[in-house]
Amino acid sequence: MTDSTNGRRDGAPERHRGAVTLRRESIPPSTADEKLLDSHHRREWKTKDAWRALRILSEFVEGFDTLADLPPAVSVFGSARSHPDSPECEMAAALGAALAEAGYAVITGGGPGVMEAANRGATEAGGMSVGLGIELPFEQGLNDWVDIGIDFRYFFVRKTMFVKYAQAFVVLPGGFGTLDELFEAITLVQTKKVTRFPVILMGTAYWSGLFDWVKGTLLADGKISESDLELIQLTDDVDEAVQIIVDADAALADANSKA
Repeated sequence: MTDSTNGRRDGAPERHRGAVTLRRESIPPSTADEKLLDSHHRREWKTKDAWRALRILSEFVEGFDTLADLPPAVSVFGSARSHPDSPECEMAAALGAALAEAGYAVITGGGPGVMEAANRGATEAGGMSVGLGIELPFEQGLNDWVDIGIDFRYFFVRKTMFVKYAQAFVVLPGGFGTLDELFEAITLVQTKKVTRFPVILMGTAYWSGLFDWVKGTLLADGKISESDLELIQLTDDVDEAVQIIVDADAALADANSKA
């Protein structure tokens, strides 16, 4: 997945690429995603991309097969760079525990920071803790609190697993990767690719500037509608966040029973 020295007595870097572990000089200078999306080597497309398609298919099969028996789950996103004693990590640990106590598995990107805190909270509360890792040229590998871990080569395969097996997204403070997951989730709900899917932002002080911009610029300029703002819910209250998810599940179950 990522370069890491965790558990390596010689301090050598280590990268997990799917089922393969690479160390020292065997670590390539680029990732599988980078090679797939590289437009500067067009001559290789006919000779290599067909094989890559089979590898992509195998990642989907691995993910579907591994996660099919999960209980209801919630995907939790946030920065890998957050310090363990930061407010967002403390909030993530409390959230992971509360979700586990409510009967939900917790799915994260499997890394450190907020992800590790959410996994730890779920595991310590007796819940199921899932980590979906990705091959990157930096940061650490799967954290020690993950019960079920899958390392992916391709971001788009991993993103499918985050959505397919989750009843909701909870997004804590994070960087570009967190923003990517946030706006993809909102887009899927807005376009009705997924329905009755809560998207909850936790850390109102962190997200308020972005939310104000969405209202003051996107809405004011007609790029989104008033109802689109209802797709996002902000709170700092862990119990409120979990209740939003529970209520959405109950509403979905009620609608299905009447269908």
